[in-house]
Amino acid sequence: MASTTPQATAMSKRAQNAIDAAGKNSVMWDVMRDVWCETTNPGGYVNVGVAENSLMHDTLLEYLNRKLELPAKYLTYNDGGSGSARLRNAMSAFINRHFHPAVPVEADHLVVTNGVSPAIEHVAWAFTDPGEGILLGRPFYGTFVPDLSLRFGASVVQVAFDDCDPFSLDAVDKYEQAMLKFHVETGRKVKALMLCHPHNPLGRCYPRHVLVALMKLCQKYQMHFISDEIYALSVWKNTVDQTASPVAFESALSVDLAGIIDSNLVHVLWGMSKDFGANGLRLGVIISQFNRDMHVAMGGVSLYSYTSGTADHLASLMFEDAEFTDKYIAENQEKLSTTYTYAARRLKELGIEYAPGCNAAFFLWVNLGKRFVELHPEEKGSEVGDKVMQRLLQKKVFLASGALFGSERDGWFRVVFTHPVEFLETAFGRIVAALE
Repeated sequence: MASTTPQATAMSKRAQNAIDAAGKNSVMWDVMRDVWCETTNPGGYVNVGVAENSLMHDTLLEYLNRKLELPAKYLTYNDGGSGSARLRNAMSAFINRHFHPAVPVEADHLVVTNGVSPAIEHVAWAFTDPGEGILLGRPFYGTFVPDLSLRFGASVVQVAFDDCDPFSLDAVDKYEQAMLKFHVETGRKVKALMLCHPHNPLGRCYPRHVLVALMKLCQKYQMHFISDEIYALSVWKNTVDQTASPVAFESALSVDLAGIIDSNLVHVLWGMSKDFGANGLRLGVIISQFNRDMHVAMGGVSLYSYTSGTADHLASLMFEDAEFTDKYIAENQEKLSTTYTYAARRLKELGIEYAPGCNAAFFLWVNLGKRFVELHPEEKGSEVGDKVMQRLLQKKVFLASGALFGSERDGWFRVVFTHPVEFLETAFGRIVAALE
């Protein structure tokens, strides 16, 4: 006899959790299936919510299309799931050139993955048992939460800063308080601290002394220190916010760990999605210089994050060409500065507040809720973030909602400025229409 049990109950609990999460986060994929084009789809969504940098696509495509001639071995399993020896050698040389590590990075220090999201998932799997905690400061990159918790069950311990600057020494105490509170309430350990450096969505870098202080906190409680540095080379000169003094980027790899933290507790993540504007290549890396157990464990699961032979080959070509990558990075940084300048000045003209002092990544953290209340005083005191989001979607413009990024204040949104000026102007026009 056929079962009358609802279909959902035939799924595992973790699969049902994924189904529930998919329902909450479906808007972004709806947007990406209906993208605005002035000529072919003028009624589509203008997408300034997804972290993609299109400013250098022509340069990168011209290089890759000229270089692509795939050897037969890239149709095989090649050297295994952690990346080819050729790629890891080329990538370690590239990292040594640009991240200035205190100890030179070697090929065996790297585990290559098909994007940084799988790398995040791998470290969560390797360092936590289900229910154990990973500290994450607010606001945060929204997808950190499912990356860390959805499949392997780590608990994301969100750290609130109130009026404390999250890039300051005072913020270190907030991390410790959140960790102790989690332990008291659950009886479980916090096993790691996840940092996004440079920061998404705030577009700032952590000062070296704060990195050291956070490492010392991890040492005190034997937590892993994980620095996601996916925007490491997307740093640029801020010519707009004269009152702020942006901090230069320094990789966690550049810190001499002696006397600070056990070296096996420090790990850095990086990838090609952001610094090379190539989300679709799906290539990331875990850099763990001193933890052999982690590498042995990754050997057992790297099959599930195997990057394609094509991506492996193309990345190898690029990293072996120091002249091209140096020129690419410099030109990209100039374009990032130019487009940030345009976007920041345009927001000022429109009377929209944004968080100043950025010098890295692709974002402006903007207070649309404040502007909305200025235009609609009757909404003062209400929760305006959801109302603004619905108005934005009605005007077919997509921004990342601060509510999904752990914002401590209502009404803030993330705007991605790494688009041509004409595209940004269309986006700002729709944002203004939504607010009005």
